[in-house]
Amino acid sequence: MPTKTTNGANILICDLVGLKLLADGKPDHSEIARYVAEKGGVFHEGKMSAPAAVTDGRLHFHYLPDLSTREELLAVAGNSQYDAVIAAATFLPAETVFPLGGVRIGAGTGNMGSASWGGGSGAGGTAPLMNTPGTNSRATAQMVLKALLKVVPDLPVDELHALVAAGQFDTGRQLRDFPTEKLEGKRLAVIGYGNIGREVARLGHAFGMDVVVHARARYRQWIEAEGFIYAEDPVQAAAGADALSVHVGLGQPVAETGGWSNSGLIGDAVLSALNDGAVLINYDRGELVDVPALGRALASGKVRHAAIDADLFRNIETGALSGPMLPYLALVETHGDRLGLLPHAAADTDHPSRVAGAKQAVDQIFAAIIEKRVINLKGTLPEGYTDAGPQVPTGIGGLSASGLARFAGNEAALKSLEAAAREIADLSASLAKASTEGRLDEAATTTLEDLLRNTNTLSTLIRENGLQGPPARA
Repeated sequence: MPTKTTNGANILICDLVGLKLLADGKPDHSEIARYVAEKGGVFHEGKMSAPAAVTDGRLHFHYLPDLSTREELLAVAGNSQYDAVIAAATFLPAETVFPLGGVRIGAGTGNMGSASWGGGSGAGGTAPLMNTPGTNSRATAQMVLKALLKVVPDLPVDELHALVAAGQFDTGRQLRDFPTEKLEGKRLAVIGYGNIGREVARLGHAFGMDVVVHARARYRQWIEAEGFIYAEDPVQAAAGADALSVHVGLGQPVAETGGWSNSGLIGDAVLSALNDGAVLINYDRGELVDVPALGRALASGKVRHAAIDADLFRNIETGALSGPMLPYLALVETHGDRLGLLPHAAADTDHPSRVAGAKQAVDQIFAAIIEKRVINLKGTLPEGYTDAGPQVPTGIGGLSASGLARFAGNEAALKSLEAAAREIADLSASLAKASTEGRLDEAATTTLEDLLRNTNTLSTLIRENGLQGPPARA
């Protein structure tokens, strides 16, 4: 059963809740400090010491964003010093104790290792594990497209700039020496149909790419309804693809190996199915790619560029490196000019996304501790709590029944949707009748503007209100 919290609680925040740098060079956390105060909580810029017992009935948030080592985390949170935690990238050892729950800012929860909720899967334990899916989905997806656009179209813009700036270029004679290619018509394989994978697929579609998506079979109808091609497995998705982006997460822990069920998912079989000269993007988890297989694909030319975003840690005292990026460093000497390596920064350097995620995490902590409602539950629901369902930004992820109810409660928006749909139906019927009567050309001329105006209106209403599948937790 959850501990009673009538006397309040102490919550540890062990990661940055703002990324914009102030004049003194420190990241700005002021928005979250104000937000906590507005909700009736107390924000402390804490030190590495146990917080005082709370007796005022308020939630006290202690900001310690510089914790990193296992020893530091166990010293601060190894003996129930804090009731709950908000984290982003920091790995919480199993021995850390948070009896009232934890929230990870972002989607995956592999770093939330506390046994209080059963580790990163949230399966077991007596405290709820939550996350904030969708708050950084668009930022990550846009970085994926940036990685792809770095390679294709392959116009050497820096070289051309230098020639133009020096007055050493003649368009008429020299432009033919710089042929390029576009993304339109190329095939993008997306492995995973979660919030980020779906956003990547949408962006690829917007560039005119043929997008093929692999996900569990229950998503097939939704993948195809959005105009993507469904693939039954990763190899089928990769077949003939010019670019591959992976977004499936680590999966479940495998006790026998100490790894994860999706470790090495992108291996020889998947990579060999790609078109020659393909681009691999792994802005998910470093472990998802079989690094020796990637080395072979780079050596053969099957992969011309690999963009990887994964954690890399450096011991301050010894300089020793660790983390899932470490194996990729072995490829740098041979293939360095065809690698783009990031230290898990694609989703973690956007200030608005981090602030939005932190605010949502604060809301979820209040709901879990004060009301015993768990928003964005990961894993199993502990006894004494109620599942409050998912919460994601509009247009990210699937629409929930409560989200649809909120939309339907907006009378003006609902009437606009109905009017546009009815007008489209009437115009479509008019065109069908004209076709049977042999006057389709005339009808097309008279209905063109009305039909397009209403289809545009309907499309905008659908997009702005997230009225697209799959439904939440389908």
